[in-house]
Amino acid sequence: MKLSKKLASIQHIKRRIVLNFNNTVRVYMKIGELARCTGLSERMLRYYEHEGLLEPARSESGYRDYSHADAQAAYRIRMLVVAGFKIETIRIILPCMLDNQSHFAPCKKVQEALKKEVEKLDKKLSELTKSRAIIAGILERVEMESSTWVDPSA
Repeated sequence: MKLSKKLASIQHIKRRIVLNFNNTVRVYMKIGELARCTGLSERMLRYYEHEGLLEPARSESGYRDYSHADAQAAYRIRMLVVAGFKIETIRIILPCMLDNQSHFAPCKKVQEALKKEVEKLDKKLSELTKSRAIIAGILERVEMESSTWVDPSA
């Protein structure tokens, strides 16, 4: 499901509406509601909070209250994790993301982090290419030997 449709689904869940002291209305979700909306587990949401990627408000009783902005941040985090980014890199990239897609504000840190990711991927790709060549060579020898091999028990 597209990210925008997922965010729209937030409109259909049970929400807690709070009128702030400056007469602004905020809509909050509990962790379970956010987990259902985002497809992330409650455990992962807590982990992202622990890592400083999410900063939900707290109710008077200490429960996490996630806003619409928190939900958007959770989607961004999920998108970056699926793309293969590590938490350290996400921590750098996340503040520079402009929307739910992959648009970024001009950030030197993001450029540097992405260059490092490309270098890591290039190295991994090179290693995988070498591994594939070795395995393909072994397979070729096995296939040649099996075509000439005679079963002594036959």
